[in-house]
Amino acid sequence: MKVHVARSVDRDSFFAKQKMCAVYRPRYFHKNYTMEKFDNTFYDWEKKAANQPFLRQPFGDKWEEYTWQETGQMARKLATALKSMGLRDGAHIGLISKNCREWIIADLAIMMAGYISVPFFANLNADQLSEVLRLGDVDALFVGKLEDWENAKKGVPADMPMIAFPHYEGNSKVNEGHQWHDFIAPHEPMQDTDVHEPVLDDTWTIIFTSGTTGTPKGVVLTYRTLKGTRAATEEGGNPLNVSLTGDNRFFSYLPLNHIAERVVVEMGAFLYGGTISFVESMDTFVSNLQSVRPTIFFSVPRLYTKFRLGVLEKMPQEKLDRLLKIPILKGIVKRKIVSGLGLDKARSVVSGAAVLPDSLFEFYRKIGINISNGYGMTENCAICTLRQPQDYRPGSVGKAQYGTELKIDPDTNEILMKSDCVMHGYYKEPEKTAETITDGWLRTGDEGRLDAEGHLFITGRLKDTFKTAKGKFVTPVPLEVAFEASEDVEQICVTGLGLPQPIALTVLSDIGKAKSKEEIENELADILKATNAKLPGYKKISTAVVCKDAWAPENGLLTPTLKVKRNKVYAHYKDQLLALHEDSKEVVWE
Repeated sequence: MKVHVARSVDRDSFFAKQKMCAVYRPRYFHKNYTMEKFDNTFYDWEKKAANQPFLRQPFGDKWEEYTWQETGQMARKLATALKSMGLRDGAHIGLISKNCREWIIADLAIMMAGYISVPFFANLNADQLSEVLRLGDVDALFVGKLEDWENAKKGVPADMPMIAFPHYEGNSKVNEGHQWHDFIAPHEPMQDTDVHEPVLDDTWTIIFTSGTTGTPKGVVLTYRTLKGTRAATEEGGNPLNVSLTGDNRFFSYLPLNHIAERVVVEMGAFLYGGTISFVESMDTFVSNLQSVRPTIFFSVPRLYTKFRLGVLEKMPQEKLDRLLKIPILKGIVKRKIVSGLGLDKARSVVSGAAVLPDSLFEFYRKIGINISNGYGMTENCAICTLRQPQDYRPGSVGKAQYGTELKIDPDTNEILMKSDCVMHGYYKEPEKTAETITDGWLRTGDEGRLDAEGHLFITGRLKDTFKTAKGKFVTPVPLEVAFEASEDVEQICVTGLGLPQPIALTVLSDIGKAKSKEEIENELADILKATNAKLPGYKKISTAVVCKDAWAPENGLLTPTLKVKRNKVYAHYKDQLLALHEDSKEVVWE
């Protein structure tokens, strides 16, 4: 049953006041403001699991563990230290670091002190960091595990208070600001009577979007939105099979400032107990994962693609298919692969951030891993739909999660959703907020359709659609499906603004790179033929281009959560596109 608890907000008053206020506390603007407090269950686990491990940090082959009580004591002392800095009420505290135990402790301390967290991606350069510090009205900054602090620090105002995490080998040394242990040590832990108790309409966090379509926007999420994510689990039938009694092993490596990692891993642990284990580096990712053997594993399609390609490098698809047909061997083969991935103890394997291609779902299903695919975004706290393995529909991203309503705009086919998990708005951006939330409905920016049973299908993104030289509009996502299924292709982007026909830009996988040029050309030509056979003339892809360099966050062509920045990819190649399209060959090498 779909349930929605409506909110009543005087938006004209809200927008007028928002323009005048530097401190964005939505609670002040609610007509029906409630004194209902947010229940932070971390404090319950801090007591009942006091001596059990909570945060696990790897150093080579050794793991250092903080118990729940040790974590709580450090956070309480840090909260006291923050309060000693004389910051304004409701101060905005920035966080820039790769995932580590101090990230969680700092976030806890920010909540305990009654401040608002403003977390950032760890790979921001100086200009990007300067921009979000300004946009977010940040008062103080935690600086942690970073690879290029020497560059990033140029974007930090000289008078901004900073607190540096302890140094991690292989990362930049942060000598500026207060040093972690020295900052915490002199202070007494904050007592329960002094800990800030937020009410539901207080701001919890401001998360800046990854900027796939331009300037980052600060998404304001309240404790009410956070409570809504809890309802999706506890009142929605526990779709991710979380243990409610603390038997959970979470594995944290996707950026903690990304809403899905924050909700599934950090808040999942606060709510339901267990351990959070971190990755030392991407070089140790596999060994760390195998050591942890998580009970809940959350990833993104790009990582599942890389896992799949890693399996196929050791065992080609043809051989794997043959072995899986032999009754006496298939169980052994499945167990070996799943154990090798470190996922043999996982009760739930989840994908998010982008739509999981059906080809990946089918590959993992065959080896015994059933992946749940969540569809959401920062603006709805990552809660919208969930595709359960047992309710699989090819192409679908599942049904509305508990407390969520969905509908399709009849004029644009845009997906609209409504729930208590929807953001309060964009920070100090009333016009953009009004464009995005209309009559209580969040405009997702995605095009889609609903079938008779309520399964949602995403057919494209409104801003991704481009117009060819023929004046025809093309949505790229459906044209990319066949390329995503190929073991030779790791990345794909169909583009073609102003070209006579769409063009497919591809990056080869390691498997593809090991093949001859002729084999790759034949493979891509076959994909083109099969894809174009189903399309009207104006949508047919003229050329498949094999790009020289991989797309990555470092070269600005992927977001930190590994989604393709289509506008950046187009800008990177646009001067070559017409010549590539006009080449007489179907497959062209850059």
